[in-house]
Amino acid sequence: MKLSEPTCPPGNQSLANRALKRKLPGRLLEDEPNRFRASLDNLRLSFLPEAVIRVREAADVATVLQLANRYGIPVTSRGAGSSATGSAVPIKGGWVLDLSALNTVKIDPVARIATVGAGVVTADLQAQVEAQGLFFPPDPSSKKYSTIGGNIACNAGGMRCVKYGVTRDYVLGLEGFLVDGSAFQFGLPLKKYVSGLNLRDLLIGSEGTLGVITSANLKLIPKPEKRWTGMFAFKTEASALKTVVALFKAGFSPSILEFLDRQSVACAEQYTGSAIFPGRARSAILLIELDGRAAEVREQRKSLLAFMEDRTIGQREARTEAQAEKFWQVRRTCSQSMFSLADTKLNEDIVVPLEKQAELIRYTLDLKKEIGLATPTFGHAGDGNLHVHIMYNRASKSEAKKAKAGIHQLMRKVVDLGGVITGEHGIGLAKAPFLSMQHSTSEIAAMQAVKNALDPLGILNPGKIFDAFEVWDHEPVDVCLPWDHR
Repeated sequence: MKLSEPTCPPGNQSLANRALKRKLPGRLLEDEPNRFRASLDNLRLSFLPEAVIRVREAADVATVLQLANRYGIPVTSRGAGSSATGSAVPIKGGWVLDLSALNTVKIDPVARIATVGAGVVTADLQAQVEAQGLFFPPDPSSKKYSTIGGNIACNAGGMRCVKYGVTRDYVLGLEGFLVDGSAFQFGLPLKKYVSGLNLRDLLIGSEGTLGVITSANLKLIPKPEKRWTGMFAFKTEASALKTVVALFKAGFSPSILEFLDRQSVACAEQYTGSAIFPGRARSAILLIELDGRAAEVREQRKSLLAFMEDRTIGQREARTEAQAEKFWQVRRTCSQSMFSLADTKLNEDIVVPLEKQAELIRYTLDLKKEIGLATPTFGHAGDGNLHVHIMYNRASKSEAKKAKAGIHQLMRKVVDLGGVITGEHGIGLAKAPFLSMQHSTSEIAAMQAVKNALDPLGILNPGKIFDAFEVWDHEPVDVCLPWDHR
């Protein structure tokens, strides 16, 4: 059987489609444009589903799953489709469950809890919360498009994780449906809850393979009173990353601490046509944000600038919000500017211990020399979550072969350093070849036992995490997605 073929018995798909049309008229979309849009995510590999189901209310999900369970129809849940690893790709066909219309937001400013639908866009939630003087910190780079359901599915992080943590740290309760359509409520909108096994956390990061989440109760915190942003240039990557360790040893607590290696900076400077630090072209860079009470930020700023003075070859600080935005634009420019190096990139969101980051960067530079391909790297240096890229031209078989070998070598190095193969993107399809590098046979068997217990027919987002898959065997589609900037 080809991976793109449905797993349900022949004839069951048409029977299931007819039954669903009777139960939920107007929800089933079988036209080519809607099927294509639901066939891919940011990995850009396309596998057409048989149909797309536009959910209008949570109860629709129960009906869909009851029928899917009866007829053996694969079901892939979907929000915006911004996953970088193929988590939202319906690789086994069947139905795609579009949850984007579940976008209600209810904020309790006293308890500081938001109850939100799975389809709520992250940035929209943040705007509504901040209008009430509150704060939802997780900020994945896709936050203008990604949904809360998707963030929970891969335990998304972002730049603020260094101080505030990841999505899991803000989920109090989850509502949704198990594979047979029965409802679950794991946790409540309460900040203390230890009743029974913690199945809530089991679903977080499970990439839609154990159940379908329709809403979540999210913890909120007070909005920081003030923010300050500084940019610091270093002669080498090692000096920048050693400074990160020194910062924490000195007691600093930045809300954001981002790293750009010299390859990334060179791409950004070429893309924009200007040096980030005039006279210090192609330096390694740290971007640092401080936040908190105004007096606290002023004190930290003064101490940080003094701390950095003898460690850097250049310093810039933002005096206004507009200047701060220009600094952050440098970070956002890195991704699209890399395509000046080659037409295809592999983006690996690995994590290593803070004190191992300098060693990892040394390895990426050695790897660059060994395989003859660029390895620009940037990311969240404050928590060890670096995005290592390997750039290659897809039409070149020799470059593709080198890139594949390079990624496998990189992942082995990450694990050897005590790190993890993914920090915020999840496994999906793209990271499946590396799962056995990270986990023992018994660990994987335990995970599969949980999957089999909660999804005995294997119809919830099938083909992900555990199944063998090689992205190299599939040609990505040339498509412009909403978050593309190139």
